[in-house]
Amino acid sequence: MQRLTTAGRLLITALIIGLIYLGLKYVAGIDLIQKFRAGNKTEQTTSSTLPSNEDHTAPDATGSASSEASSEATATSDDKSSGTSSEASSNGARPAFNFQAAEPVGGKLKGVVELGASGFNSFIVRIDDQKRWKLEKADFGNSLVLENMASDLDIRSGLKQYISNMLNFGVNGREIQFVVSSGALKAETTQKIIKNLKALNYVVNTVTPEQEGRLGLRAVLPPEFDDNAFVVDIGSGNTKISWKNGGNVSAVETYGAKYFQNGDDDAKVYSEVQSKAKGVPGSHRKTCFIIGGIPFELAKQVRNGKERYTVLKMPADYKSENAKQKAGLNIYKAVADATGCQQFVFDWDANFTIGYLLSLK
Repeated sequence: MQRLTTAGRLLITALIIGLIYLGLKYVAGIDLIQKFRAGNKTEQTTSSTLPSNEDHTAPDATGSASSEASSEATATSDDKSSGTSSEASSNGARPAFNFQAAEPVGGKLKGVVELGASGFNSFIVRIDDQKRWKLEKADFGNSLVLENMASDLDIRSGLKQYISNMLNFGVNGREIQFVVSSGALKAETTQKIIKNLKALNYVVNTVTPEQEGRLGLRAVLPPEFDDNAFVVDIGSGNTKISWKNGGNVSAVETYGAKYFQNGDDDAKVYSEVQSKAKGVPGSHRKTCFIIGGIPFELAKQVRNGKERYTVLKMPADYKSENAKQKAGLNIYKAVADATGCQQFVFDWDANFTIGYLLSLK
């Protein structure tokens, strides 16, 4: 070392210091990587507890999931291991509706397309000779049929696509029916669509509100509930309330969920709906089978898996998200208050047009 020049000594010293620096940096780097990995694992664990897109929870007014919805989502994950129903366990007021509808034996595929006030719904149903039925395929709320069909060519093209989908599923062309709801008859575009359906050699069936109520009851009300239940169909154009009296069916019409567009007052609508609903006999008020666009939206929020029947919450337990839903909840509340019914059951498969198919020979 003594033989080295001053420059050589400085060079060796610099190399030693550099090696020490690199060593310290390597050790610190390993420590940082380990800390990063540990922190990342914690973040992933936390994220996995958040509700997924498949959780049936509705956002509150601010657009974020409510604390109640988060609690239900947590209960859902806990209940999967025990095999219990999350809805039944987390909300005793809405027990599962444990009823199994009779299914057809054999039977034939039939199709029906409903032209409603807000769009097209289509259903493919298997029906046997005892009028037992099962929904095989459904397509809801195709408002584009109304919104994007300015010309006759547009309408005819869209209708052909609808028909083609049914034919491809296996429905015979002679077994496809078109039914115009009583509410849709008031829409300006309806007559244009009817004209084009006739040009395609299809028969178009129109129904009155009373007929619609009777047909809805035929599809929705199981025979086991003939003597203690009634049916409500809350449509956009009108609401139908129906029930059975022995072999007879009673059906009344009142306001639909789009009444606000006509400037009708909520209190006025509530009063009329309540008056009509009071006609339901006391013996038939134990259960209400309910269908229609607004009940569909309400049922989506609380449905348990793929159940056919969903017990709705009571009207006061829902928060409206738009003007139409607010109006629909007003109608729902009027029916509930008038009848005192505590069990409103939404049927995911039924529609009044299926009742029309069941009425055919």
